[in-house]
Amino acid sequence: MLKRTARLLATTFVAASLTLSVTACSKGGATSTQAASGGTQTLTLWTHNAGNKGELAAIQSVVDDYNASQTAYKVDLQAFPQDSYNQSVVAAAAAKKLPCILDIDQPNVANWAWAGYLAPIEGMDDILSKYLPSTVAKWNGKTYAYGYYDVSLTWVTRESILKKYGIRVPTIDQPWTGEEFASALAKVKASGDFTYPADLATGWTGEWWPYGYSPFLQSFGGDLINRTDFSSAEGVLNGDAAVKWGEWFQGLAKDGMISKKSSADPTADFINGKTAFLWNGSWTAVPVREKVKDVVFAPPVDFGDGPKVGGGSWTWGYSTGCASPEGALDYLKFAAQDKYVAKVAKDTNNIPTTDAAAAMVPGFEPGGENDVFRQYSKKFTVMRPETPGYPFLATAFTKGAQDILNGADVKKTLDQMVADIDDNQKANNFFQQ
Repeated sequence: MLKRTARLLATTFVAASLTLSVTACSKGGATSTQAASGGTQTLTLWTHNAGNKGELAAIQSVVDDYNASQTAYKVDLQAFPQDSYNQSVVAAAAAKKLPCILDIDQPNVANWAWAGYLAPIEGMDDILSKYLPSTVAKWNGKTYAYGYYDVSLTWVTRESILKKYGIRVPTIDQPWTGEEFASALAKVKASGDFTYPADLATGWTGEWWPYGYSPFLQSFGGDLINRTDFSSAEGVLNGDAAVKWGEWFQGLAKDGMISKKSSADPTADFINGKTAFLWNGSWTAVPVREKVKDVVFAPPVDFGDGPKVGGGSWTWGYSTGCASPEGALDYLKFAAQDKYVAKVAKDTNNIPTTDAAAAMVPGFEPGGENDVFRQYSKKFTVMRPETPGYPFLATAFTKGAQDILNGADVKKTLDQMVADIDDNQKANNFFQQ
């Protein structure tokens, strides 16, 4: 699960960034791969799960149940390797050969909707009102996709570490403050017991950087872009709060609290006692619990503007080129049932999106060992900005954050990030339809 999720995060913006370069030729929709046979219409469904047996089998079971439930439509599942999935969608859109139904990594939804790939989902408001908000993808006030699950960021540590160094056990109602966390890192570093006090998975690339580190920026009071109209990052990405975040982030490496480039498997390093605190996702729960009996999954630190975690994972929608949109919507409504939410979430070890589904998944029921992740998701999630410009924004943030971590002037780097993001927004007419 760790490797799959890390790869998921690492590939998102690389492929999504390609979207901006092809949207001009793909606007206006795409033709469907749908075919009619013997009165039953075939709806092609694409998924990124070719390399993930658990999730692929869960989705296949939903498709099989749907096909057995009626005779008007037949859904044909086609699975792609995750590493090439987004490129395949972009290429299909350019060739006007999108499938009817497809899964979409949530940060891409606004861009693909703006580009004309996705049709808005209508008639499901009552169903989706029961979903975690972070699993319902919206743009311009319309819903374009929904997901079965989400993940949550968390600080992973051990009760024995907290006790040994006199560090308070944080709770969802009383997370560590920035000052408390700085003191905790200093105590651990002074002991010399660990290679580094903390691990932020800085060796990962791609979408992990905005997903994993922009919540710190937001907790300091900054943001990736001004969310009132998504036209500019001026003030929120280079203001005083953002500068404080940049100085803190850079200081972690400068002061030897983290590695500038951690290993490819930070969870294994934590398990093996190389680090005392691990910033990572709820996907770490399974491997860590197998090896660490006194594990603590702590809430995000409050750096002054409240604790924050990222939100949004893989979602489902349908394309504008689908020849039978009523069939696609029929499938999406069928597939949104709680029992299927529970099935997919259970088979992926992720957070079920509805309360009813959570009660069906061992560990995610109220009071269960994994319920804490669902509570973090409910209480602390800040969505990555739902703007078509997000792929570029993510790339700009990643480059700037990497430069800052490696010692670049914080204010100058933030100003350059803002200039680049604002230029891209303007160049695309602020992504107006």
